[in-house]
Amino acid sequence: MTGIKEVLQYKNLFFELVRKGIKLKYRRSYLGVIWSMIEPLLTMIVLTIVFGTLLGHHEKTFPVYILSGRLIYSLFSQSSTTALKSIRQNEGLIKKVYVPKMLYPMSAVVFNYILFVISLVVLATVSLVLGVYPTMRVLMVIVPLGVLFVMSLGVGLILSTLGTFFRDLEYLWNVALMLVMYASAIFYYPDTILNSNVSWILRFNPLFCVISNFRSCIFGENIDVWMLSYAAVFAVVSVIVGYVIFDKNKNKFILHL
Repeated sequence: MTGIKEVLQYKNLFFELVRKGIKLKYRRSYLGVIWSMIEPLLTMIVLTIVFGTLLGHHEKTFPVYILSGRLIYSLFSQSSTTALKSIRQNEGLIKKVYVPKMLYPMSAVVFNYILFVISLVVLATVSLVLGVYPTMRVLMVIVPLGVLFVMSLGVGLILSTLGTFFRDLEYLWNVALMLVMYASAIFYYPDTILNSNVSWILRFNPLFCVISNFRSCIFGENIDVWMLSYAAVFAVVSVIVGYVIFDKNKNKFILHL
């Protein structure tokens, strides 16, 4: 509770760190934050052409399927990776003045969420153009996104702690994210995989559970309660473990910076 109270006391600095993260994300870029909308659109076009051709998916709504999965994966990937680097990237500030160190990974997750919300404009536009019209179920999208926020924060706290002591973790995490990406059914429909011997990889991937339910909300389908519950439990456990690990080791960070 002491750590949480400290974070609340420094809320103004927290907002400043979030603003700084957004500015640094697109510094020296002519389009700036607009890239958060252009990049997913261009990625969607490329992936639709490549995987639509290779896998024979010529459905009109396939680009929406790819874009919705890609946005969720990118959010988790970028927020966790940024959180992993957050302590080392703020080395100068940590050595000069006392600031609750938990602010750094938390702000990394939050500013990536803000950019994600901006990119949802692209998803909404593409959906309307391709005939995927919103239903009342789209309001449920806040549930999987809330689960993903808790999951990203928990994983981010764990990674930021371990990454301070083991710098090679950054490279290992990039490899792990590649495995997570292919186990999240971003480019293909999961139906053919779920009936195979490797179906457990998808079913027990919490990110796939979030992506699947996010897509269900977009396409006006029912949420899979079991998968969402599994992802929620994983998220809560990860944030508890992350908080405990981070809190116990935060005073040792300065010795490894």
